[in-house]
Amino acid sequence: MEMELMYKSITASLAVVFLVYFWRALNWAWFKPKMIEKRLRQQGFNGNPYRLLVGDLKESSMMLKETMSKPIPVSQDIVQRLMPHVVKTIETYGKNSFTWMGRMPRVHIMQPELIKYILVNHTDFRKNHHASNPMTKFLLTGIGSLEGDKWAKHRRIISPSFHPEKLKTMLPTFYESYDELLSKWERECSTKGSVEVDVYATFDTVTSDVISRIAFGSSYREGERIFILLKELIDLTVDVMRSVYVPGWSLFPSKTNQRIRKVDREIQEGLSNIINSRMKTGEPFGNDLLGTLLESNLSEIERLGNKKNAGMSIDDVISECKVFSFVGQETTGILLTWTCVLLSTHSEWQERAREEIFQVFGNGKLDFDRVQGLKIVPMILYEVLRLYPPVIELTKVTYEEQKLGNLTIPAGVQLMMPSILLHRDKEMWGDDATEFNPGRFAEGVSKAVKSPFFFIPFSRGPRICLGQNFALLQAKMALTMILQRFSFDLSPTYAHAPLTSLTLQPQHGVQVIFRKLKY
Repeated sequence: MEMELMYKSITASLAVVFLVYFWRALNWAWFKPKMIEKRLRQQGFNGNPYRLLVGDLKESSMMLKETMSKPIPVSQDIVQRLMPHVVKTIETYGKNSFTWMGRMPRVHIMQPELIKYILVNHTDFRKNHHASNPMTKFLLTGIGSLEGDKWAKHRRIISPSFHPEKLKTMLPTFYESYDELLSKWERECSTKGSVEVDVYATFDTVTSDVISRIAFGSSYREGERIFILLKELIDLTVDVMRSVYVPGWSLFPSKTNQRIRKVDREIQEGLSNIINSRMKTGEPFGNDLLGTLLESNLSEIERLGNKKNAGMSIDDVISECKVFSFVGQETTGILLTWTCVLLSTHSEWQERAREEIFQVFGNGKLDFDRVQGLKIVPMILYEVLRLYPPVIELTKVTYEEQKLGNLTIPAGVQLMMPSILLHRDKEMWGDDATEFNPGRFAEGVSKAVKSPFFFIPFSRGPRICLGQNFALLQAKMALTMILQRFSFDLSPTYAHAPLTSLTLQPQHGVQVIFRKLKY
């Protein structure tokens, strides 16, 4: 009898535990998303009804697969190809609409005052923190993923690495890397008359070389292996971001999960070896980016008198090296790639830029002050960033209920600012918003668009990208050197097929024909 009562008691307890966990799972998977949906609809937002766990992922994936199945004409706008489901949602429900990324609603924010409020109030509207899938933490790391005091500390320590005087010292390294590449093209042109290059793959390699040299100085050959691993980590991360995440799946030893962890360990070990070898010498850390970062970190620790959590740990430094290597290399390489596409199809701007370059430099060597003084080259780069931004959307998440203008946004909502749409808004940019016209930037960004928060290739507000001046200076230098030596056109083999894989990339490369200029 006693055993029977004990058995019933255990059974009842297990039943209660099961019901509690079942209710929590049901609430997480269904009731909470439906509650958030109801509150969004009450405030004038519209979108598809929530579907258990998958949301709009299935429909979105099918539409994206269709648009990615074939190239488009170079003259055709790329928005429909890149985000067909978002375009369809806005056409169906209006700008005040939302889509579903699994169980999380993504609200489209397309009003300048709301965008400004979100980007300025970065403590209220924060990064995703890997909410959609914890496996993304291995790539999406460093300062971009931090919040609060730790973010402020990292930004303070990193900032000296991107000071204008520091950037000035990088120019010889930029020149050396691109001179090696362009000299090779010149030799091929002298025998063949022209050279055909996949500029996406080529710039990917040369920007990796630049970052390795600038970040790691004499250790840059050790950095090359890190870039190869980072590329694989990017591809693996994109795969997990596009899949439906089930809680706890990140702990499961799937093939992808195991490979992500293995690649990350190799990257960590490589960076750790480079960093530790610097710190053991007892000599100055060096004048490269890593040396500047370590010096700044030491100064921060000394300033705070070795207090707890003063400065960055070795793991923190590794994370920052990882994110700088990825972001710095990707942004510049992609910017130069799309610049070649647009200048190949708008030869008049290629000629206008070249004319200015010859007026300033002739066929002589470049220097920092005069590169920075060019007018047309930066106009071109801004226009490329407008039409082909490296990242086509910015997102923030509410971790608690937030006021946004006259709206009340519940916790658990992703706010999506589609930069690729904002950059084409005719009310903000004029009737030629979808056309390539660098002249709109003749008097800077402030005169080109009604609201600067509709031009966000590097974000805006306190969290604007620290490396934007680095990326722009390298791109100015590279483009100036190319235009000074070559004219170029798209190859007949080129297929225009932009796609998003964290950044905006060409699906089939970009084949460009370069011809050496005759002075």
